[in-house]
Amino acid sequence: MEREIKPGPRRGLLIVNTGHGKGKTTAAIGLLFRALGRDFKGIMLQFIKSKKHIYGEHIMAERLGIEIRPLGDGFTWESKNIEHDKKLAAECWQQCREVIESGRHDIVILDELTYPLKYGWLPVGEVLDVLKRRNPDMHVVITGRDAVPELVEAADLVSEIQVIKHPFKKGIKAQLGIEM
Repeated sequence: MEREIKPGPRRGLLIVNTGHGKGKTTAAIGLLFRALGRDFKGIMLQFIKSKKHIYGEHIMAERLGIEIRPLGDGFTWESKNIEHDKKLAAECWQQCREVIESGRHDIVILDELTYPLKYGWLPVGEVLDVLKRRNPDMHVVITGRDAVPELVEAADLVSEIQVIKHPFKKGIKAQLGIEM
């Protein structure tokens, strides 16, 4: 017997996908697809991924007319130019802030935002203030390892994705369609 699903009233959620396991961004994209299927307007802004590299999600998003903006330059904790990376993270955050404050989207994904927060490149208080002042119907999804405690506390939903086994440990490099 089929039952009709009756959703509750809409209330924008702050969702965090964190942990050291693979799949945080993939889970966020799945949520974006679900929301788009319900005619929500959505966008993903990526802090680390660069326009210089083409990832599978960028190809598919373009085909489907979904906006994914890679705003990073591949920065990591191993960077040789931390000052450049800090500046780039600040520029990326400014675009994210503008998107959130515009209120034009129902769901906004801030992919890998946890890193510049963890490294202290962005002020956690400012980011949380922008998130608190957003349209109350807007869902925001933040991905990345090591979410700072303040973000975890502010979130409505936090999922920690753990790695149990990963092919990299066997020397298997990143593969098209899986990691790229």
